Amino acid sequence: MIAIWWLAVVVLDVQPFVLPAPPDVVRSLGRLHDYLLDQAEATLTATLLGYVLAVVVGLLLAMLLTASRMVEAAVLPLLVAGNAVPKIAVAPLLVLWLGFGSSPKVFLAALISVFPIVVATMAGLTSTPVEMIELARALSTSRWQTYRKLRIPWALPQIFVGLKLGITLAVVGTVVGEFAGGDRGLGYVIVASGASADTALAFAAMTLLSVMSVILFYVVVAVERLLLPWARDITG
Repeated sequence: MIAIWWLAVVVLDVQPFVLPAPPDVVRSLGRLHDYLLDQAEATLTATLLGYVLAVVVGLLLAMLLTASRMVEAAVLPLLVAGNAVPKIAVAPLLVLWLGFGSSPKVFLAALISVFPIVVATMAGLTSTPVEMIELARALSTSRWQTYRKLRIPWALPQIFVGLKLGITLAVVGTVVGEFAGGDRGLGYVIVASGASADTALAFAAMTLLSVMSVILFYVVVAVERLLLPWARDITG
């Protein structure tokens, strides 16, 4: 893909401010690596804070929704409706309400990543075999014991599906927040470089964002394999 990109730029004689060649991007990474790494740290910090918030809220909310049919019927449609709202439209309002800085980015990262975590966790918690639930009732276990000893361990593979989706979406949410009103971060770098027609710098920032997303995704995969070595043995 990089070779095709480079060849297209050379053959079609594309101007660097329209589409830079890969060497231009590499030079931008080398020339401004301290600046870019500092901005990447700001994006990473907001992403992780928003992701942790989404995980805590998502797991608790999924447990609440699966514990009561009435709560699920009342709250789940609101979650679906809220998830359907374009987050790019919410970002300026968050800046207005929460001010400039990291708070809108953290909140937006959590907002965009919480829904898949809730849905995946609900799917896992409701997939426990009926026979196991009946066995737990026969042993007179409490509802909390049933969740802790049975439902949650059974749901962990599905929960990690939501966690893997959520970590990549958290990066997207942070960047959207930086687009709307951030003064730091890789999203801010992309906006600023676009205004100054420094397209190579924008591509350098996007490259770092891609690398960050891939690393975070595989960190969650590594945690899954560490905590659930048995999951791959019982699935196809």
